[in-house]
Amino acid sequence: MSTMQRIKVAVEAPQHAGLENTLDYLSEQPLSPGTLVRAPLGKRELLGVVWAGAPGDWPEGELKPLSAVLSELPPLDPAWQDLVTFASAYYQRGLGELAMSVLPPELHKLDAGQLALRLRKLHKAMAQPLDAAPDTPPPPSAEQAEALAQLEATPEATPVLLHGVTGSGKTEVYLNAAARALEAGRQVLVLVPEINLTPQLEARFAARFAGRRIVSLHSGLTPAQRLRSWLAAHLGLADLVLGTRLAVFTPLPRLGLIVVDEEHDPSYKQQEGARYSARDLAVYRARLQGARVLLGSATPSLESWQRANEGRYQRLALPSRIGGALLPRVRLVDMNQQPKERGGAGLSPPLLAAIRERIARGEQSLVFLNRRGYAPVLHCADCGWKSGCPHCSAWRVFHKLDRTLRCHHCGFTERVPRACPDCGNLDIAPIGRGTERLEEQIGTLLAASDGTLPRIARIDADSTRLKGSLEAQLVAVHAGEVDVLVGTQMVTKGHDFRRITLVAAVNPDSALFSSDFRAPERLFALLMQAAGRAGRSAEP
Repeated sequence: MSTMQRIKVAVEAPQHAGLENTLDYLSEQPLSPGTLVRAPLGKRELLGVVWAGAPGDWPEGELKPLSAVLSELPPLDPAWQDLVTFASAYYQRGLGELAMSVLPPELHKLDAGQLALRLRKLHKAMAQPLDAAPDTPPPPSAEQAEALAQLEATPEATPVLLHGVTGSGKTEVYLNAAARALEAGRQVLVLVPEINLTPQLEARFAARFAGRRIVSLHSGLTPAQRLRSWLAAHLGLADLVLGTRLAVFTPLPRLGLIVVDEEHDPSYKQQEGARYSARDLAVYRARLQGARVLLGSATPSLESWQRANEGRYQRLALPSRIGGALLPRVRLVDMNQQPKERGGAGLSPPLLAAIRERIARGEQSLVFLNRRGYAPVLHCADCGWKSGCPHCSAWRVFHKLDRTLRCHHCGFTERVPRACPDCGNLDIAPIGRGTERLEEQIGTLLAASDGTLPRIARIDADSTRLKGSLEAQLVAVHAGEVDVLVGTQMVTKGHDFRRITLVAAVNPDSALFSSDFRAPERLFALLMQAAGRAGRSAEP
């Protein structure tokens, strides 16, 4: 009589193969659901997860035995499996495909011995004491205290929508809610929409919870760093996990609070491979694990606002800025009524005068243009050629610094041609403007009579590509070493720039020509977030 056990395993099978969500294998010993294994599939050996449920009735002779069992790691908890099962069914993706895509890539490469070595190193590092003393929390404002009291009175099963204007102290509410969860022995998961927001939020949490283990999870980490953070969370060694949308799948055995900062942001939606909405999954996961979920935004999404109106979410309000700071006044400048100046960069004379006034007072200005590169397209005036992408329907953007044409949709890149590819005309010119060109034009327009140039910094996906470059530029802005900051939407959300007193959005209504039916909603949210970077200091 055979002693082999039949088990169901979720593996990443080819989508075209028509295989079921899980495959049946043979094991020499009973295995708990959630156990990580290595399983043969064709000529390959893949990472798999033992899944709950009865295996099929295949003849034993047709089933393959498992290659190895990663028993050094505790099984993934049932709530994690329920979350993946729900996401797989709701978003119509293969169970194995989704389960394997949310595990750290480095984990797929390790055998049992290598994993045991990583775990020993992790336990040794986590055994080191944390000596830093936590910061003393500031007393909450009246509005924050009322919001925290309402939060405490709200049942954990009810999602909470924190609607606070920019600069109203939403992060302080997150910190207080996290402190209560940590005091109860629970873990906290904090989601942010952009990688560039993770370091500054991690610094605030680290200062407040100096004696706690805090880890980050996002695609900017090396594979080894990402695996280390994931293991610390899964083993319960990490108290707080900060990450982008993928972190919503992090196994947390003691989860007590999920915070979704800037919950309206479209970056929470995964657009490649297995697609999902991290914000919606955060709400579902909180219900699965009996945790509280706190959604925060100055411009909540229409879905969350409607659910709050229906009573499905509890809405908390922070209508005023901290310290008596005022919300910025908004002025609309009709460029059709402004004098047309060659090389004017789309900046009106009143705006240029306002920027010069801020520079003279030692204050900072932010000029926002949500289009990176030098120009959106290159054009030949003789034959009408434009720099379209041969692989998709988008235009290739002209980047002047490295003289390339890049498609921001599919990534196709090539050098700028010396002449028009169709007619040979040497005079091909850029049309429109991106942040590179805007930076160049602002430097020319704001140059002093003696030739002194203003200190201009540009923050976009191109200028922050190298490791540490974003942090260095943000430090320069906070230190007052920058007069004018030019940037894309990267700098419009979450940042606390105390010296910026003027924000200008250049040609923002171009976003309304998007094919996205949410374009007006998203443009409104983007402009509100951009305006919120100004006047955050209570000083006049």
